[in-house]
Amino acid sequence: MDKQTKLSLEKTACKVRLGIIHGVHAAKSGHPGGSLSCADILTYLYFKEMNIDPENPKKPDRDRFVLSKGHAAPALYATLAERGFFSPDELFNLRHVGSFLQGHPDMNKVPGVDMSTGSLGQGISAAVGMALSAKHFGDNYRVYAVLGDGEIEEGQVWEAAMFASNKKLSNLIVFVDLNGLQIDGSIDEVNSARPVDKKFEAFGFETIEINGHDFDEIESALDKAKRSDKPVAIIANTVKGKGVSFMENNVGWHGKAPNDEQYELAVKELEAALKAF
Repeated sequence: MDKQTKLSLEKTACKVRLGIIHGVHAAKSGHPGGSLSCADILTYLYFKEMNIDPENPKKPDRDRFVLSKGHAAPALYATLAERGFFSPDELFNLRHVGSFLQGHPDMNKVPGVDMSTGSLGQGISAAVGMALSAKHFGDNYRVYAVLGDGEIEEGQVWEAAMFASNKKLSNLIVFVDLNGLQIDGSIDEVNSARPVDKKFEAFGFETIEINGHDFDEIESALDKAKRSDKPVAIIANTVKGKGVSFMENNVGWHGKAPNDEQYELAVKELEAALKAF
């Protein structure tokens, strides 16, 4: 990846993180930690990778995206807003009565959302169904999904993985946002799914492990994934709360909003990072 493209993606990801903080603060609730950890993945997918059109969100040949960890909706909304699917001003209405941006993505109300998600484990199943449909009808679109590392404790995830492998869904690419923390603590303390790569391999996936905040590694992994004849799981090592110093690696920021003082600190950090580009 050339330097200019990488800088552009890093700048965009910083704007996405600002959108996350704006939205969660305005809502006085939400999930900033896991939204911030997957911001770079979503930025790359929506600004570099996927075949999509904000002017025609339902175009038939578009690539599909499923946020299986639906509670990270602030990240998806901020990305869609930055990409032009709707005004960034809408982020300040997150979770408000009457807003189309609620706590979990709604495919019937939010432009650019391909699947309503929130019940953990079900999003990946829907993504597998989309990939199967494309194979069945000879369509060329790919299906991308983001799973949480706490989410993969759900048995339904592995049922979907088994099915995807059995049906040879090479058009399915799954990211596991491996930030190591979930609502009740570290994944190792709660119910460790490690080694994550070996588990997906056992279910018939090709696996690739990366730094989920490095755009060169994200690009390289996707290039490799698209050449595979298997479904692919990209294990992305990330930092929960990435980009806001006092939120990083802090499980307490899984599901709470910053107060006014914390909001100002977070915005100051992210705006300073933006000015550095």
